[in-house]
Amino acid sequence: MPAAPPAGIDLSRERVAIVAILLLLTAASWLVLIWQAAGMGMVMGLTMGMAAWLFLALWVVMMVAMMFPAAAPMILTFHQVQAGKRRRGEAFVATWIFVAAYLAVWALSGVVAWLLAAAGDRIADALSLSPRLLARIGGGVIILAGLYQLSPWKDVCLKHCRTPLSFILTSWHDGIGGAVRMGIAHGAYCLGCCWLLFVILFPLGMMNVAAMALITLLIIAEKMLPWGTASARAGAVVLVVYGVLILAAPMMLPTFMDMGATPPTQ
Repeated sequence: MPAAPPAGIDLSRERVAIVAILLLLTAASWLVLIWQAAGMGMVMGLTMGMAAWLFLALWVVMMVAMMFPAAAPMILTFHQVQAGKRRRGEAFVATWIFVAAYLAVWALSGVVAWLLAAAGDRIADALSLSPRLLARIGGGVIILAGLYQLSPWKDVCLKHCRTPLSFILTSWHDGIGGAVRMGIAHGAYCLGCCWLLFVILFPLGMMNVAAMALITLLIIAEKMLPWGTASARAGAVVLVVYGVLILAAPMMLPTFMDMGATPPTQ
């Protein structure tokens, strides 16, 4: 349970330091993504030709860039509780352990994403699917993401992400193992809340910086603003309408030309 600031410790300064670190990591991650996107050019496929290790590395960087701003309130609340334990002379856990466990969930989701993307590329090649059909499949995925925004599963996960104090009060566990458990639990709620928003990056382009920025803004609005639920609903409408437009006009998908392009000969 949250406690008063530790005696002899400037908790406000610590909070500022944590926010500064999160902002620096977020900014650095965006710079890496922009640099990587600029260097890739027009690349085909769901994996964009990346080896598994590179895909996973960029996936984790993308999670830092897109999720750390919205995760900041939970991270700060966890730190506040640990600071209170430190003040009372009790055993406490460094905040980075909680954050590392949180990121581990997203890293594992990246492994699953790469496996599914690689399988999707193989299936598309084996069936010789046309660019228009591939684009329409992407439009269907975008519609599915929009409908998920309206689902009760989304609401449950979003509620936990929007109420850090409630999560701390109901899910607290002591010790390093407890911090890891809590980080995994919070990561699972975030994953349940946002997983389809990341899936749509496959049809939109895994290194589509504009799409990543828009999704990040939606995630921040959902989790941090007073009208978060309304933001989720608005996002649902936009995604469904855009998906329907792609079904009617596949060329509206940003990756349409990539899908239909012939790889250059060496």
